[in-house]
Order: sequence, then structure tokens, then C-alpha cells
Amino acid sequence: MSTIPHFANYINGEWVSSGKSFDNRNPANTDEIVGTFAKGSAADVDAAAAAAEAAFAGWANMPAPARGNILFKAADILEKKFDQLGAEMTREEGKTLPEAKGEVRRAINIFRYFAAEGSRMNGVMVPSERERVHVFAVRKPIGVVGLVTPWNFPIAIPAWKMAPALICGNTIVVKPASASPLCAWRLVEALHEAGIPKGVVNFVAGSGGELGAALVNAKPVKAISFTGSNDVGHWIHAEASKRRMRIQLEMGGKNPTIVLADADLKSAVENVCNAAFFSTGQKCTATSRAIVEDGIYDAFVAALVERTKKLKVGDGMQAGIDIGPCVDKGQLETVLKYIGIAKSEGGEPLCGGNQLTGEGYDKGYFVEPTIFADVKPEHTLAKEEVFGPVLAILRAKDFDDAMRIANDTPFGLSSSIQTSNLSKALDYVYRAEAGLLTINLPSAGVEYQLPFGGTKDSSFGPKEQGPAAFDFYSDFKTVYLKY
Repeated sequence: MSTIPHFANYINGEWVSSGKSFDNRNPANTDEIVGTFAKGSAADVDAAAAAAEAAFAGWANMPAPARGNILFKAADILEKKFDQLGAEMTREEGKTLPEAKGEVRRAINIFRYFAAEGSRMNGVMVPSERERVHVFAVRKPIGVVGLVTPWNFPIAIPAWKMAPALICGNTIVVKPASASPLCAWRLVEALHEAGIPKGVVNFVAGSGGELGAALVNAKPVKAISFTGSNDVGHWIHAEASKRRMRIQLEMGGKNPTIVLADADLKSAVENVCNAAFFSTGQKCTATSRAIVEDGIYDAFVAALVERTKKLKVGDGMQAGIDIGPCVDKGQLETVLKYIGIAKSEGGEPLCGGNQLTGEGYDKGYFVEPTIFADVKPEHTLAKEEVFGPVLAILRAKDFDDAMRIANDTPFGLSSSIQTSNLSKALDYVYRAEAGLLTINLPSAGVEYQLPFGGTKDSSFGPKEQGPAAFDFYSDFKTVYLKY
């Protein structure tokens, strides 16, 4: 009988456990405990913040290329554990093994991308209006940064917060989601093995409410980067603003995919199916509303239902599985609640709509991919984020009507259009109210070398990823020199 591994918190370069712990269970088979994690406290957050503050000066004064070398080493360590990390992600979060491995690859690439930025971290140099005056601006780190990460991309999102924060010279306290903390723990382990100085990186797992409040209130913490729900994001904004902290929030979405009558039907069906249901719909960029033009509506709906019925739901470690489980019981219950509301408001779904039971399903949180057609803009399913494999299909009279419906939401994270008309595609680019746009691609799926973030209620603060990440994790020191 194998021993269940225990994962300690990481504070000031040491692995520490208080005695209290919580289980990290496989959502496809809740009998399997992936590991137990030390349950951190507010005191642990305070200790981590103090350690990060003490380490800040040394790390900030290290040349950026030297900081980059540590990130390169960490990426190499992650590379050697590639298969292990993919399997661990599937076991703790539920997404299929191919999706998990793709995310691990992305995290490794993120570390290498920002490691290289250490050798070319740019500032500003312009001519002065005055004679014999040399002017320039150099980047400087902020200080101690708190990073609060979600469960749905358990290694990519911690990576895209940790890597730019560290390369800019900040020290960090990482608080991962309790539903999938192991992937972020592995990033910290890799940095530890790569020789990062004590106190530069700190990791505390546990209750989101207790640890989040402690992180916002810890005096050494100068900035908070958060990805998660709108409710928690709004709370962080209100509390952190009292201390005039730098804040970066990535929150919910109600993302539309517009399908015009001139779209390639097969491609549009594949793109909507992918964006709505892969990763069990548990992506902030997932398509949850398909807005289909009248001329193609019936054919598109029929083809999408046929395609969706072919999706295989099950344990993501098994070959041939398309859709894994919801991450935990609470998320499953949320999905089933919204399915119930949709049935009461608009009738039965065209496919799906049920929790899966029986052999292979009874010990996990599985739900069928679900499609509701002829959903009205005023229906709950057209307005509120479900975060599960549930798609609302709405009918649009024409392109302008589709744009109106797509933009009629307080959210603005991602948006997509399926069309062969170049003019309408460009019109869409300039009119769509979202931070991430795709054309003839799924609404979900981003690359690390470009800015990422939304508009309206989906985001607050500077963008993440790519060169835009420096806008949050660094500031400028401007110099005027008379010679």
C-alpha cells in the first residue's frame, strides 16, 4: 500500500507544516488522495510576507540576467518532470492528460520567456530639451507581491504570475487554490532546487478566506495579483484599495462566439464545441454563449448537437477521453443548479443536462456536455457565468444584431466570431467589447507572449503575460543628469 505524500508550505527557504492539513483528492475518483497539504494560517502568511520583505533588497539588487538564470534552471527541472507534472495535474484537477501536458509545456515556456527578458529588460531613453542633460528611466521592482491563483489552470496561471514578478526583482507570496495546489507547489519546488535565495519565493496553501484576508492585510505586501471569481475580486479591490496597494484582477466572463451565415459550418462547429466543452468548460475564456445568425441557425445547431453527443466523458487519465469531471462537488452542484434554472426558463436541453452515474462515474463529479437552444438574452443562462460544460445558443437576425447581443453583458473577457467575410471580421475587431478576440478560432486558447486580460467587469489593472506584464510588476525610476 503506497504512502500518501504530504506537501509542506514553503517559507523563507524552508518546508514547514503546522500540523493541520487538508486532502487534495482526484475529482474523477474521490477515493484517491493525490496528497495532503499543510493548512496554512494567517500567521504563516505574515511569516511569509516578513521573509519576502527581508529578502527583497538582495534579490532586487541581483542583476536581472542572473535572476533569469535561476528561472532557466527551474524550467529545465520542470522539463525533466514533464510527464509526472501532466499526470499530477490530471489527477488533481481533472482535465484530460493531453490538455494537462499542454499546460505544463506552456508553464515551462513562460518561465523561459521571462527568464530571457532578464537580459533585455528595457527602460526609456529620450533626448532632453536642455543642453548637456542626459535623461532616461529604468525599471524598478515594487517589493513584496501577493499572488492568488485559481484551480482551473493550476500551473500556467501561477507560472505567468510568478515568472514576471521574479524577473522584475520582486519577492512573492503565492496562495494557490485549495482544489489544485500541487501544480503550483511543483513550481516552487523547482525554484528551490534551482537555488533561489531564501525568502524570495514563499508558498502558503489553505483557506481562501483566511489566507486571502491575511495577504491583503500583511504590511510588507505592496501589490496583489488575483485570478478567480468576481465576488472575491471585488472584495480584494475594496480591501486592498484601503492600503493603496497595486491591484491586478482577472475574473469572470460570459464569452460569446458569433457564428455568421457565411462561416465555414464544420470549422465553426468544431471551434464552438472545443471552446464550450473542453476542460469541462472550466475556463474563464470558454464560450458559454453561441450567437448564431438566422441563415445558418438550424444547420449549425443540428451539427453541434451531433458533434457534442460524440464527446467522451470520463477519467482524464484514460486514452480517448474528451471531457473530464468538474473539479469538486461544489462546482458540480453549481453546474447542475444552472441546468435546472435553464430548464425552468426555457425547456429541456437538446443534449446532456444530467449528472453521469454508473461504473466509472459514481466516484467522480461528472456531468454531460449540455446544450440549450433558443435561449433568450434575458434568461439566466445567457447572463451568468456557469463555469461548466453548458452552452446557451441564441438566435441573431444579422451581424449587427449578433454584435448587440454579444456586447450586452457586464463581462468582457474573451469573444469570438466565425465568418469568411473580412469586412465583418474587422468590424467585429473594432466593435467587440472584450480584451481577447479570436476569429475563426475557439474563444479559449491564448499564448504567453501577448497581453492577456479583459474589459468591463472581467478585469481590473494592467494586463498579464507578454511585455505588458512588466507594467504591473515594475515601476519606473526617472533620471536627469547634467554633464
